[in-house]
Amino acid sequence: MRTPPILFIAWAHVTNRVRQTLIGVIGVATGVGFTIMISGVMEGSQRQFVGTLVDALPHITITDERLSVALQPAEQVYGAAQRSSFTATDKRPGISNSNLLMGSLRNWLPGAIAPAVKVTAMINSGSARFGITVTGIDPRQEELVSKLAKQIVSGELYGLSRGSNAVLLGQTLATKIGARVGSTVTITPGTGSPISAPVAGIYRSGVREVDERKVYSLMRTAQMMAGQTDLVNEMRIQLDDAFHAREIADRIAGQIGYRAIPWQEANADLLSSLKVQEKIMNVIMAAMMLASTFAIYSIISTITNEKRNDIAIMKSLGMKEYFVQAIFITEAVMIAIVGIPVGWLLGYLLCYATTYIKYSNPITEGVMAIAPYYSITHYIVVGMITLGCCLLSAFLPSRKASHVHPVDIIRGAS
Repeated sequence: MRTPPILFIAWAHVTNRVRQTLIGVIGVATGVGFTIMISGVMEGSQRQFVGTLVDALPHITITDERLSVALQPAEQVYGAAQRSSFTATDKRPGISNSNLLMGSLRNWLPGAIAPAVKVTAMINSGSARFGITVTGIDPRQEELVSKLAKQIVSGELYGLSRGSNAVLLGQTLATKIGARVGSTVTITPGTGSPISAPVAGIYRSGVREVDERKVYSLMRTAQMMAGQTDLVNEMRIQLDDAFHAREIADRIAGQIGYRAIPWQEANADLLSSLKVQEKIMNVIMAAMMLASTFAIYSIISTITNEKRNDIAIMKSLGMKEYFVQAIFITEAVMIAIVGIPVGWLLGYLLCYATTYIKYSNPITEGVMAIAPYYSITHYIVVGMITLGCCLLSAFLPSRKASHVHPVDIIRGAS
């Protein structure tokens, strides 16, 4: 089968100038490889951080904040008894009929739900004194809605049931107050008398703010601190798919009338910083693509200038301008076809190499390894963008060369 003239001439150009062609391939491969590496590392770090948040906190938290005033019995019978612009002045008593509400949610909820009691307090150990939040839980139900049992580094979750007023401390808080399993700390609730609480365990969630301020106890201990023996002011939900939290939270709020906070809303500030990081990543990727485009542009421009005499001869033989332009565009495609797969391989190897890099995470206060995210989408998108850049960088110099009159080229060469 006869080779088309465009392919034959383009192949002759790229093979006769091996050094220039090799530089072009290296330029394309470098741009593709480092762009894939940067996108993989950036997205991997985001997913790693979001995964830490999802594991450390409930996917949805239902609070005792009512979205609307509860309907009064008289209002259900007599429309004339209805009142507008009513504002509740009493202290929030917690979630009413919590067991009934949880039962209704379990009928359709794609996940697990557990009650909790949240109380603000101060913790003392010696001269150290810090503000904390005591979360009262049922250990059996807590295992269904959080990974607390797996996060304990000393002691155990069910140690809460073996001691009077026992608590679990975050590792950061325990270090600050010098506490360990078996130690006794003093907890003073906002309203009530101080209590002595033995430390039944120490956990590490991976989120500094949680480890520094959240203390777990049994529900009855937290209820005693709040002065209400039947109080439930929080429900914690773990979903089968954490990324559906917003839609499900809206449905829950509409059904029960209490505020439901998805994890995205609870961590809006942190997630907004990830958006900034994502924009920075896009700028870096664009810069890498621009660099590879200039490399191709330089190579094609050089080849075009060196082949000016060939262009004059081809045009003298009657070749059309579009034919000459197509030759140099084909050369760019040849370079891209070789450079892009090499760049894919380079990007994969660079991503793999980054897994050996360790760093200190200021949020989790731990040493972590970079975990790049491998996605075929990165390879396809970067490859398509690079191919487009190669075509564009070849189009401009080839268009200029194809418009030059052959007589002017021959005169310049003589």
